[in-house]
Amino acid sequence: YAMACISAAWFGHTADKMKVIGITGTKGKTTTTYLVKSILENAGYKVGLIGTIEAIIGDEVIPAANTTPESYIVQEYFAKMAEAGCDCVVMEVSSQGLMLHRTAGFVFDFGIFTNIEPDHIGPNEHASFEEYLECKSMLFRQCKIGILNADDEHSEAVAANHTCEIHSFGVEDNNEKTFLGKPLDLVAADLGFIKENGKLGMHFHVKGCMDCEARVHIPGRFSVYNSLVTMLVCHLAGISDQAILDGLNKVQVKGRVEMLPVSKEYYLIIDYAHNEVSTRSVLTTLMEYHPKRLICVYGGGGNRSKLRRYDMGEVTGEMADLCVLTCDNPRDEEIRDINNDIKVGLAKSNGKYIEIDDRKEAIAYCMVNAQPGDMIV
Repeated sequence: YAMACISAAWFGHTADKMKVIGITGTKGKTTTTYLVKSILENAGYKVGLIGTIEAIIGDEVIPAANTTPESYIVQEYFAKMAEAGCDCVVMEVSSQGLMLHRTAGFVFDFGIFTNIEPDHIGPNEHASFEEYLECKSMLFRQCKIGILNADDEHSEAVAANHTCEIHSFGVEDNNEKTFLGKPLDLVAADLGFIKENGKLGMHFHVKGCMDCEARVHIPGRFSVYNSLVTMLVCHLAGISDQAILDGLNKVQVKGRVEMLPVSKEYYLIIDYAHNEVSTRSVLTTLMEYHPKRLICVYGGGGNRSKLRRYDMGEVTGEMADLCVLTCDNPRDEEIRDINNDIKVGLAKSNGKYIEIDDRKEAIAYCMVNAQPGDMIV
C-alpha cells in the first residue's frame, strides 16, 4: 500500500489528469476494456489500456505479465499515457491487484463489476470465495461512480460498504428489477442472434437512460452484458448515443470469440479458451447459432496440468462434430504426448478426431474441407 502511494506521488499523480475506468469481474474484463476503448476512440478520445493481453500507450504496445501490474508499473504507465496525450485510461482490475493494493494511491472515475463465480481460489491466490468477493468489493470504495451487473446474484454483496455513486444494468425478464432499491439504469430486451455473411453477433433493444436498437458483432448472450456495461459507462462519460452505437457495431476483440472474415460460406472463430469451463462456454455459445458442423482445432500447453487436457478432450469430444488436435505451445513436452493426454478425454465421450501436428496445416485442412454453414473454432 505504501509503495502504491509513493509511486503515485513519484510520478506526479498523473491519474488525476485523465478519466480512469477500472473493470473487475471473473469474466468479461478483457472484452469490456476493448469495447470501451473502441467507443471512446470512435468519439475522438485518446485512450490508454492496461489488461491481460497488453498495455497500450499511444502507438506503444507492451505485452502483459499480469492482468493488473505492480503499482509502480501502473503509475509509470499512467505517466507515459498522460505524456502521450491520453484523455482516458481503461484497465482490468484483478482481485489479486486489489488485494495487493496495486491500484491504491488514486481514485477511479468509474469502477465496473461484470460478474463473479468461484475462480482463483487456491494456495497462491484467494483463501476462499468470501475473500475473493471482498477483494472485488474494494473497487467500490476507490471510485467516484460504480456500475454493477444487477443480474449477478453476488452484486449486492460486492456493492456492500460502497462509497461511490451507484448505477446498474441487466437483461429484462418478466419482473420489474431494482438494484439497492433503485430501478436499473440500462436494460436490454428483445435479444436476437445475428448470423450473416460469415459474421455472428447479437442485436437487442436498450431502454432506461438510452432508448435504441444496438448491434454487436461478438456472438453470445454474454456479449449483450459486455455491451450493456460499455454503453452505460460511455453514456455516463458524456458520449452521444450515436457514437456509442457506431463504436459498438465496429468493435472486435483479439482472441475473444474473434470472427475472421475469410468466407461468406462458413465461419472461422479464434478463442482464448484454455480450460474445460471456457471451452464449454464458447462451444455452447456457438451451438446457439445452429452450425451445420462445429469443428474444434486445438492443442494443450506443455508443462501444464494433465487434468486440463483430459477435461478439454472430454468436453470437445462431447460437443464438437470433429476435433483437430494440433500444436499449441508444447514448451518442453512432445506434441504427441500432450495430444495422447487429450485423447484420454476424447475416448470418454467417443469424440471424433484427427491429428495434424503443424498448426498452420491443421487450420488449412479445416478451411479447405469446410462445408457451407460450418463453424471452425
